[in-house]
Amino acid sequence: MYGLIGRRLGHSYSEPIHRALTNGAYDYRLIEVEPDALADFLKSRKFDGLNVTIPYKRAVIPFLDELTPDAERIGAVNTIFRRGDRWIGDNTDAVGLRYALARIGLDPDGKRCVISGNGGTARTATVVLNELGAASVRLVSRREGIPFERAGTLLDTELIVNATPLGMSPETDGDPFDLTLFPKLTGVFDAIYNPLSTRFLQRAQRLGLIQGCGLRMLVAQAKAAAERFLDARLDDGAIERVYRELRAGTENLILVGMPGAGKTEIGRVLSALAGKPFVDLDEVFVERAGMPIPEYFARFGETAFRQAEAELCAEVGRKTGQVVATGGGAVLREENRIHLRLNGYVVFLERELSSLPTSGRPVSQAAPSLGALYEERLPAYRACADVSVVNYGSKAAVAARILELYRERLETL
Repeated sequence: MYGLIGRRLGHSYSEPIHRALTNGAYDYRLIEVEPDALADFLKSRKFDGLNVTIPYKRAVIPFLDELTPDAERIGAVNTIFRRGDRWIGDNTDAVGLRYALARIGLDPDGKRCVISGNGGTARTATVVLNELGAASVRLVSRREGIPFERAGTLLDTELIVNATPLGMSPETDGDPFDLTLFPKLTGVFDAIYNPLSTRFLQRAQRLGLIQGCGLRMLVAQAKAAAERFLDARLDDGAIERVYRELRAGTENLILVGMPGAGKTEIGRVLSALAGKPFVDLDEVFVERAGMPIPEYFARFGETAFRQAEAELCAEVGRKTGQVVATGGGAVLREENRIHLRLNGYVVFLERELSSLPTSGRPVSQAAPSLGALYEERLPAYRACADVSVVNYGSKAAVAARILELYRERLETL
């Protein structure tokens, strides 16, 4: 029996990752352990190997016979395996981070680096960046190194690693830095893997920086752990295969566009093709409000509607594995665009203006013309979208094209 021990494991991806990496070669479980039960559990030896997560990466060390060089340098263990009668502690997070940085082309060699945080992931990043030839590695945190409020004085920073939980689900509003403070910055890495695109990474993307999320690091470290468990090498190609499978399963497909562009109709077909549940934000709003949107507009006004819509975008954006049809004006607020992109591949669904219906759509009816409304909203649609698709032809063909483009994009990540 193998598994992951920690205190709270509700959001862990470890079980499906290990199953996919090894084709189910061993039984892998999530094992929640309270601090006062940790010693008895480790002494029981009722396992063949373990992964370890917070808060136990240092607490397990006294129960082991030996540490690998990575675990020694980092001072924390995330993998326990057995060789003969000896129990060995390793830190495969270092393997995962080295792989993830190399895969996205983020080379620390000769660069002035900043790490946010002071926990186990920060220690791992410090060791790895120094190993890879960083010119300097500076820690920014609340307890050690440079305080967050002084981070903006580090004007020569070229690479940043976020090793804090700021921005991690469900508290997705966190963001460790204002990246515009660093004029020499070339790339960032966020060890968070849920959501896939934190506010930190979205800001980096808008600035045109090299950027990567922690999901690939998670899979790479799991592959290294599985090799320790099995005492055998696994194909390196398994990392990319499982990374794409996991991303395809968790990423939302978000449809944005003008009222009447066909987001609901295409979304339902896309939902069936992709095997993901369908969510229509307008339908959810109507169900919760207990009245049609035109009636809500008439009674409470557009401002109240937009606020309720923003709360829905935040709620849905934190979830994973959905096809989501948005209202025509949902992406006008930057905050909504950020929430929808947390776990979302966003498709701007376009349609000929002459084909857009206006019945039951209060904003379309109130606009001077659909053309004027389209021109007003076009910058927001483009700012949010990963790709544009024209709704022309059969619904099945349009949905199939969206899925094709999404799978092509997965191959380039």
